[in-house]
Amino acid sequence: MAFKTPIGTTPYRLVYDLHESEELCLDAYDSANLYKARAKEVHDKLIEKKEFNPGDKVLLYNSRIRLFPRKLMSRWTGPFVVQEVFPNGAIEISPLDLSRTFKVNDHRLKRYYDGVFVGVIHDMTLYDPP
Repeated sequence: MAFKTPIGTTPYRLVYDLHESEELCLDAYDSANLYKARAKEVHDKLIEKKEFNPGDKVLLYNSRIRLFPRKLMSRWTGPFVVQEVFPNGAIEISPLDLSRTFKVNDHRLKRYYDGVFVGVIHDMTLYDPP
């Protein structure tokens, strides 16, 4: 709004006290910071810490965008073997036959479990149809 010379201020300042508007701005700023802090806490709790050691088996995420991707095709390839872990987050991996090695970022990897899960089934009755 334009400054009015006869009244010596803008019409906005006549309607709203300057102190009140600053207070509202500070309250909005504080509540936004509080919301951001809470959202960050929730997000950080959901992040899993991944640690890889040489000799671990891992799967590699294939992030190439395809024109017509198949819906049921997995984007995880592998398994690969971890050869070396670098402190900056890079990991050197190779296929199981150890033919070649290459480096990838650790966020593109997940642990590969090659064992069969053996669970215990309790209270299972077999039913033979008549």
